[in-house]
Amino acid sequence: MAKVYDSIVIGGGILGCATAYEMAKLGSKVLLVDKGYIGSGSTGRCIGGIRQQFSTPATIRLAMESVSIFEQMEGIEWYPSGYLFLAQSEQEKIKYLEVMKIQQEMGLEVEFIEKKDVLSLVPMLNGDRVIGGTYCKRDGQANPFLVLKFYVDGIKKLGGKILTYSEAIKICNEGNFFTTTLRDINSHKTAEFKSSIVVNAGGPWLNEVNSLIKGNQQLPVISECHEALITEPTFPLFDPMLVSYSPSCYFQQLRGTGQIIGCYTPEQPIKGIDHNSTYNFASEFSSRVLKLIPGLADLRVLRSWTGWYEMTPDGNPIMGETNIKGYWVIGGASGHGFMFGPALGKCLAELICTGKACISVKDFLLTRNFEEKEKFS
Repeated sequence: MAKVYDSIVIGGGILGCATAYEMAKLGSKVLLVDKGYIGSGSTGRCIGGIRQQFSTPATIRLAMESVSIFEQMEGIEWYPSGYLFLAQSEQEKIKYLEVMKIQQEMGLEVEFIEKKDVLSLVPMLNGDRVIGGTYCKRDGQANPFLVLKFYVDGIKKLGGKILTYSEAIKICNEGNFFTTTLRDINSHKTAEFKSSIVVNAGGPWLNEVNSLIKGNQQLPVISECHEALITEPTFPLFDPMLVSYSPSCYFQQLRGTGQIIGCYTPEQPIKGIDHNSTYNFASEFSSRVLKLIPGLADLRVLRSWTGWYEMTPDGNPIMGETNIKGYWVIGGASGHGFMFGPALGKCLAELICTGKACISVKDFLLTRNFEEKEKFS
C-alpha cells in the first residue's frame, strides 16, 4: 500500500532541501528524495560564494532575502567576507556604476572603491591591472554541506522524511493526487508514494524528472559543465570573493581552511552533464589568477572537479506551478542556486502552502517572457 504525504520534493540540493524545510515549517507533511546522497548534484560541487550584487531588481531582492536567511542559520560557517568586482578599464567601471545605481536603489550596501582601497583589501593584487571595483561587505561565503545539514536536520525535526539513493522512475497524475514510484538504487526494489503536491527540484536532471509526468510543459533549462579547483591551505591573504571579467575568473579564500577556491566561465558553453575534470582548466584558471595575484604562484592545487549550471534563456531561475495542477518546479538558477537557494525555497514553499510569497517572484515564474537578462552571470 502506498504511503501518503502532503508533498514530495524530488532533488536533495539546496533548492530541494530549502523548499522541503520551508514547507515542513508551514505544516506540510514532506518527503524529500534524491537518487544519490544529499548534495550529490550541483550544490555539493559549488564554491560557496554568496552575493547580492546582481543587475535587476528581481535578482537583487531575491539575493538580499537569501543573505538575511543565511545570516540567521547556525553552524554553516557563514562569514561576511564581501564580494569585490574588479574594474580593469573605464568601460568596466562605467558598467559597474550603472548597475550599482540599481543596487543602491534597492537598498543594497554597495560602493565603488578606488584603486588604493582595493589594494588595502587585497594587498597582493597586481595594482597595474585595476582602477577600482564595486564592493559589498555583506556578501559572503558559507559551507554548502553544512547548509544542507542545517536543512536536513530541520526537516527531520519538523517531522519530514528523507530518502536517499531513491530514484523517481514514474509519476502518475491521478486527478487530485500523484503517485510517485521510487526505486532503491542499491536493492532495485520499488515503492509507491502518494501526494497532492510534487516539486521537481532535480537540478541538472530537472528535465529528466519533468519527463516522468505526461502532458506537462517543456522546461527552458539546459545543463552546462563548469569546472572548479581548490588549493592547499595557506595563511590568511584576503577576505572578499574576487570577480574579474578580463580575464574571466572568480575565486575566494575559504575562511575555515585558508584554501583558495574558484572557477571561470568557459567562453563556449559545454552542454550536458559530464563528471570529468581537465588539465586544460586547471592550467588556464591558474594562469588567469596569477595575472591578478602573482604571489600565489607557489601555492599547490589539491584537486579540480566538474559541476553544473542549469541555464535558462535569461540567466534567472524558474519556479512555480506548471500547466499540471499540483506539479511545481524550482531550478534553472544559472550558477546562482546556492546563493539564491534559501530565498527561492522559502518563496516556493509559501506559494504552495499559502498562495503568496514574502517577496515578488513574478520575474521567475514560467509564464515570464525571458527577455530581461542578468548582466552579472
